[in-house]
Amino acid sequence: MTKSAIRRRTVLGAITALVLAPFDPSISGARAQSIKDSVLNDGKITIGIGNNAPWGFVDKDQKVAGIQPEMIKAVLGPVGVKQVDFVVLDWGALIPSLLSRRIDAIASGMAITPLRCEQVIFSNPDIAIGDGVLVLAGNPHNIHSYADMAKDPARRMGGDRGSTNSENAIKAGIPKDQMLLFQDDQSAYAALMAGRIDAYTMSTVSVIAALKDPNLSGKFERALPFTGFVTNGREAANYAAIEFRPEDAALRDLYDESLAQRKADGTVRKVAKAYGFTDAELAPPDVTAKSLCSANYR
Repeated sequence: MTKSAIRRRTVLGAITALVLAPFDPSISGARAQSIKDSVLNDGKITIGIGNNAPWGFVDKDQKVAGIQPEMIKAVLGPVGVKQVDFVVLDWGALIPSLLSRRIDAIASGMAITPLRCEQVIFSNPDIAIGDGVLVLAGNPHNIHSYADMAKDPARRMGGDRGSTNSENAIKAGIPKDQMLLFQDDQSAYAALMAGRIDAYTMSTVSVIAALKDPNLSGKFERALPFTGFVTNGREAANYAAIEFRPEDAALRDLYDESLAQRKADGTVRKVAKAYGFTDAELAPPDVTAKSLCSANYR
C-alpha cells in the first residue's frame, strides 16, 4: 500500500470516527458556558451601548451613564463582575457586534420583539415603556387616560405623525377628529401652550426627557397616573432588556437570576428612579423574555 493511500485511509478513518462518535451533551454544555466562566473568572464583561439617553450614553464629562449601564453594574456586581467595559456603537451595529464577539452583551434599551428573538437571546425585561402624556402644569383638565380624552369631544390630543403612541390613542377610542398630529415635538409643545391641544402623547421615556429640558420647566407635567391603550388585559408597552448571543444562554440565565434578586431587594426600583422612571415603568414580574419571544425563545 502506498503512503498516499495510507494517509487517505487514516483521514477517512478519522472523519468516520467523528461522524459516528456519540453526541456528548457535556461537551456542548461546556462550550455554551465558556463565556459565563470567562466573565466570572476574569470578573469583567464588555457591553455595547448605542449612546441614546436615558438608556446608555456618554455624558458631558465623557463618562458612560444611563439606566441600563447602571443596571448592568447593579445586577452583575453581586455575582463577582467588578469591571464593566462599555463600547459605544451605532444602533445598527449593536447586534452585528454582539454576534461577531466584539462585545459580550448589549445594554441600550432594546425592546424584546419576535424578530429580534430570532437573532439574539434576551434577559427578562427590567423596564416597560408605554405611552406617557404631557399636559399643562397642574393638569387643569384632569386627564388620566385616553378614555378621559375620548369621552369629552371638546378635548384635543396631540401626537407625532405616524407614531405608535398616536396609533394607540386612536385604538383606545379617541376619534381621529380629536387628534392633532405634528412633525416634531417643538410644534406640539407650542400647541399645548397655546391651548390648541390639551395633552400630547409620547413614549414615557420621551416625556421624562422633555421634563428635564430647562426651557419647559414649570410649564408642563406628566399626567400621573395614566392609563393608555389596554389590550388583552394589559397596557400596550415595549419591554427593554439585555441581549446576549444565542450560545451564551448560561450567561443570560446567570444575569436573570441576579436580576430577580435585585428586583426583590429594591435595587432595580432605585436605579430606575434615579433616571426619572416611576413604578409604572417597572416591568411586571409575569412579563418575561419567554412570554414575549414565545416560540422563538431560547
